[in-house]
Amino acid sequence: MARALLGALAGVALGVVAARAAYAALTAKAASKEWERNNHRGETLTLLEGPAFVAGASGALALTPGLPPKVRLAAVLAGAGSGALGAYDDLFGGTSSKGFKGHLSALAKGQVTSGAIKILGIGGTGLAAATLVSRGAVDTLVNGATIAGSANLANLFDLRPGRAIKVGLLAGGPLLALSVLRRDPVTAALVAVPLGAGAALLPEDLGEKAMLGDAGANALGALLGLAAVTTLGRRGRLTLLGTVAALTAASEKVSFTKVIAGNRVLNTIDMLGRRPA
Repeated sequence: MARALLGALAGVALGVVAARAAYAALTAKAASKEWERNNHRGETLTLLEGPAFVAGASGALALTPGLPPKVRLAAVLAGAGSGALGAYDDLFGGTSSKGFKGHLSALAKGQVTSGAIKILGIGGTGLAAATLVSRGAVDTLVNGATIAGSANLANLFDLRPGRAIKVGLLAGGPLLALSVLRRDPVTAALVAVPLGAGAALLPEDLGEKAMLGDAGANALGALLGLAAVTTLGRRGRLTLLGTVAALTAASEKVSFTKVIAGNRVLNTIDMLGRRPA
């Protein structure tokens, strides 16, 4: 257990240092207006938190000692790939089509939206990452769908300050504990790096100075999805995929923000560290 705990601590530390360094480098000079957005209050903030997370988490995973080459490559592919596609949607995305259903419906009509490109691209990078850590066609499909679905789901929570990162920490915490209890330093480090990177950028997110955007949220979800499929057994992975699919489908009909605001416990967690509404 000591090696797994050490791997977890090293992963968190690398994620924190790399994400903070990336954010400092990206925000050292005035950002282009293309990276500015108005938040739910109508205030201007930067989307550079997203590229900082992608660069920090992907860079840390590339340097984390002890990861098998295929796992390392899968992590960089899932994180950097989904992050790059998310950044494309951040910069060039329109508002004519919204949601998973909206983008695919537009695609069926021959309209190729930036969101459709992102959805299909993340599906491809998720499947490619899954081939590196899976055994057999069925596991590859399940794992690829889980990685891609997790990337999309994390982005659905990035509607209020700190929410996506908090969801990531709450979802990744049990995975990290399970990896340590199983005395598995590889999966412990794989989970710990994105958690450390997310936690490092949480102050700017909660302070409404920056937000993950599609780039950061997609990468966070994809990396946690990858960590999950390398940690859980088949039954656990199928349960996770079903949960991700159900929440994604529910998001087309139900506002997560309204559900959270209407639940005392969820709202308390959501508002923790934030300015009053």
